[in-house]
Amino acid sequence: MQASHNNRILAILCSVLDAHSAVLFLPAEGVQEISPACGLAASFSLSSKLDYSTFVSDGQGLVGWILRNKEPLLVANFDQHKHRLGYYLDNEEQSIKAFMGCSLPFVRGALCIDSKRQYSFSEKDQKMLHLFADLIANLQTDSAKDEGNTLVARYYSALQAIYVLRRTHTRWTDFLSRFLELVTAMTDLTYCVFCTRDPGCDSYSVEGESSVLLRKADRPAPSYPMSNGIVGWVFRNSAPIVTEGPNGSPDTPLVGRGTEVPQFQTVMALPLIIHGKTRAVLCLAHHSPVKISAATQDFVQMASEHLALFLENLYIKCRLRDMYREKMSETAPKNFEVN
Repeated sequence: MQASHNNRILAILCSVLDAHSAVLFLPAEGVQEISPACGLAASFSLSSKLDYSTFVSDGQGLVGWILRNKEPLLVANFDQHKHRLGYYLDNEEQSIKAFMGCSLPFVRGALCIDSKRQYSFSEKDQKMLHLFADLIANLQTDSAKDEGNTLVARYYSALQAIYVLRRTHTRWTDFLSRFLELVTAMTDLTYCVFCTRDPGCDSYSVEGESSVLLRKADRPAPSYPMSNGIVGWVFRNSAPIVTEGPNGSPDTPLVGRGTEVPQFQTVMALPLIIHGKTRAVLCLAHHSPVKISAATQDFVQMASEHLALFLENLYIKCRLRDMYREKMSETAPKNFEVN
């Protein structure tokens, strides 16, 4: 059952990071102590030539380097003369142009992805890979008992649902609405709001929320100075905030004083960094003091990274569309209107 979960997680990872293959190496099943070699425990690939009998020892190829050093590795321009993967059959490895991997926390193992395109992966993708590694490790470790496994499985299902949303809701407003509802329901928090930086960069606007507190149907989206509220602090500092419990109740309002939003006792706000700048903030809150578990924080972080990826792709599409319209306007007859 666990292997099946891992295979499906790797399928999501492969889709999110547009990889050719995703592979998970773990000690042989039932081995509690450090094993001399790790086998291919789970995988997802666009290739039919994965070698499922592969075992990798410490220092053996790129995967073995990760197992031995317990450090992440990113090879943007793969050179078959210098590097070796070892988990493909025949000559399939010769088509690989990029590789990225990291070790698993708490347990011995390595999570790796590859691509047939050079420079496919970035430091941002490495961060996403670590989040998936954390999720898999939580499933593997003995300390994740029944309740923990249930919670991780629940978040895993939510990540699947978020991935499906990208395919079924291509319009941004529809996707955002369903995304905020889903994240709120999965975390058992009472409110989720998504704010974006205004063009002038001195204010931010509420673009979506899981329940109506700020956005009124008959009014434009509310805007607040960048100096206001917890959300404004996250924008200014490009850093997350997590406050929870009686001693962690925030003194600062969510979006600034004088608003109709109640004083939340628990807040988790994350910056969405696109092209090196915080372009948006995803914020979850609860009216009462509640404990936000590490699994919940990992899930929200992964969900926010997914949302940032959607926004980045949307930004690129809009830029290409605008460039196309400008070009068409320059070449069109005077009485011709470009729609």
